[in-house]
Order: sequence, then C-alpha cells, then structure tokens
Amino acid sequence: MHQDPLVLDPTARRRAQEERLLHKEEAPVLVDILGELAWAVADPDLLARLLTDPRVSKDPRQHWPRFIQGEIVGKWPLYLQVSVDNMFTAYGSAHRRLRRLVAPSFATRRLTALIPSVERHTAALLDELDSSAGPVVDLRAAYAVQLPVRVISDLIGVPHDMRRRFKETIDRIWNTTLTPEEAMAATTDVYEMLTELIAVKRAHPADDMTSALIGAHDDEGGETSLTERELIDTLLLVIAAGYETTVNLIDSAVTALLADPGQLAYVREGRATWSDVVEEALRFAAPVSHMPMRYAVEDIPLPGGMRIRRGEAILPSFGAASNHPKYQGPSADQFDATRRDKSHLAFGHGAHFCLGAPLARAEGVVALARLFDRFPALRLAVPAADLEPVPSILGNGHVTLPVHLRPARG
Repeated sequence: MHQDPLVLDPTARRRAQEERLLHKEEAPVLVDILGELAWAVADPDLLARLLTDPRVSKDPRQHWPRFIQGEIVGKWPLYLQVSVDNMFTAYGSAHRRLRRLVAPSFATRRLTALIPSVERHTAALLDELDSSAGPVVDLRAAYAVQLPVRVISDLIGVPHDMRRRFKETIDRIWNTTLTPEEAMAATTDVYEMLTELIAVKRAHPADDMTSALIGAHDDEGGETSLTERELIDTLLLVIAAGYETTVNLIDSAVTALLADPGQLAYVREGRATWSDVVEEALRFAAPVSHMPMRYAVEDIPLPGGMRIRRGEAILPSFGAASNHPKYQGPSADQFDATRRDKSHLAFGHGAHFCLGAPLARAEGVVALARLFDRFPALRLAVPAADLEPVPSILGNGHVTLPVHLRPARG
C-alpha cells in the first residue's frame, strides 16, 4: 500500500468530513481503521462491482495475511468482527452452505409471523412512554433500543431474565473506542452469553431461531450441518445485524423528521409514506457506516491504473456510498422523504445482502408511524447539531436522543 492514509475517527465525530473526502475520489482511498490499513470504497458503482466480484473474499483465514500471521489477534479492537465463523466471513461454497442453512429462519413466512410481535412491543413501549412523568425522554434508550431488542429476543428465543444482559453485552461489541483488552473482554462475555443461551434452548427447545439452528447442528451431518462454532457465531451475526442496525435506523429517521418538520408534514399530507421515510433514512444515514472487511484474492486492476494488491484489505463504506452525490447531486446530504430515487447500499449488495432487511424495514415503518401518531407534538429537546454520535466507526446513530413528547405548556 502507498499514500498517506485517512485516519478514521473512532468517536465518529468527523464522519461527515470523512464522507466528503471519500466522495471526492472515484478510486478507493487508503484508510487507517483503528491501526489497520484498508482501501475504503465509497463510489457506489465500484462498490457494487467489488461486492459481486469473485476476486473479493470475506474470509480472513484464507485471504488476509495480517490475520493469517496472527498480527491482529488480541491487538485490534475489531478482531471479533472479522474472526467470527459464520456466513458473514465465509467465501464461495462455504458462504453458500451457511446461507442455505440460515435462510429458512428468515423466510417470508417466519418474518411475517413476527409482525404481530413488532406491533405488540411497539404498543407496550408507547404506553410506557405515555406514562413517563419527566419533561424530557431519551427516545433512543426508551424506544429505539427497546423495540429491536424485544423483537430479536423473540426471534432467537432469549429468555426474559437474560434480555437486559443481552442488550448491554451487544452494545459493547459495537463500541470502537474500547481498548484491545476491553474489546477482548467484551468478546469473552458475548460468547459466554450465547453458550448459556444455547444450553437453555437445548434443554427447552421452542419455536425460535436458536432452537432451529441447534437442530441444524445436532440432527444432521456433513455439509448440511453447523459446527458448534458456526452455531454460536451465526447467532451472534443475527443479534448484531438485527439489533444495532435497526436501533440506528429508527434513531436517524426520528432525528431527521424532528430536525426538519417540513418532512413530517409531507407524510401527514400524503406526499410521502412511512416506507419512504425508512428508505430515505437508510440512504441518508446508513445504520452501518463501514463494515470490515473484505480481501483481494488476487490483484484487482481498477479504472485509472490503480490496483488493489492480493491480500490487501477492502473496507466497504456503505454510509458514504449510500449518500454519494454521484446519484443524488448537490442534495445528497439532505434528508428528503419525497426523493424519487432512494437507491442505497445500506443492506449490502450481492451474495451477502442482509437476510433481515425485510424485518428491519417493517420495524422501522411500524415504530415511526405509531410513535408520531401517539405523540403528534414530539420535538427535539436539544438542537440536532448538539446530538452526540455513537462512538463507533461502524454504527451510525446518537448516544442519546432527548425529546419532548408533549406540547410546550402555555
């Protein structure tokens, strides 16, 4: 690799500036992501091509020399994100095998069956908000976080007495300001929690994803089964992908609507739907800004004479690609629910496209529609510019989302 790298800010406070720098370049940009070098790809056309290119792998065990030589173990805060053994890091036939085993849990029938759960939890959370005595409510903690936690817990069968620990443990693995030691401790804790969950479900199976995946591990053999590590890491993938991303989607959509009341008026006037709001939020502020990593299986020549060398890491910058002015022009950095073309890469592209995308969209629509119906005078308690970003290179949301639920007195 060459050229001075763009050092990505682990606190996310410089995300907007970083995305503008990435937008200036059609070619990949060398970045430093917590001490590791990678080629960040933000051009949406190039990113879509690379995500479907067989010369690009997600398996560090085969294709990332830094991983193979043990140079990041215990030293890189994002080691967990690249070391898991599930379809997220699988390549080629291994990915097809794992996706085939997991896909039935995300079948339309199973996801449709979760909609009553989404509706029920939304209604209960709104009742809890309605009874809130305080003048200011942290809507992220009290609503945007709670709904995905409850829905994912239902999906995978997390017992009620584990749900608080479940949330706190998952929060830690998304925090990219942790030291390597803290990150390793968070990794240990999440594996202990999932091992405990699997033990509970082996003893008391039910109609949930964990029990179904245990069946794929225990009852089959060979190519049609999951190993114990794949079982645990697949659950970790479902939790991480289905929780934090949906939290950030709801958070960003609410923030955008409250920061520009005219957008909410479009919905109430029928000029835009809640689905429009969800898609524009995904485009405008992708819930996952960067998703490490992919790796060049062989040298990959690019337009303009550039070349990504074999073994070099590639960082898909989904946030910068989704709000790229190449497609949206000068209005790309503005939220507009009436925008006709809301194309984005927030759920990925190609073989690794997110299986849970329909559920995330459904949760977003229900959460937003019911929230603004119950609290029509909802407004921010602080200027939008004062909201603190989640300290993560990966996630794209706010630490807190303080709001007033009711009209101002007088």
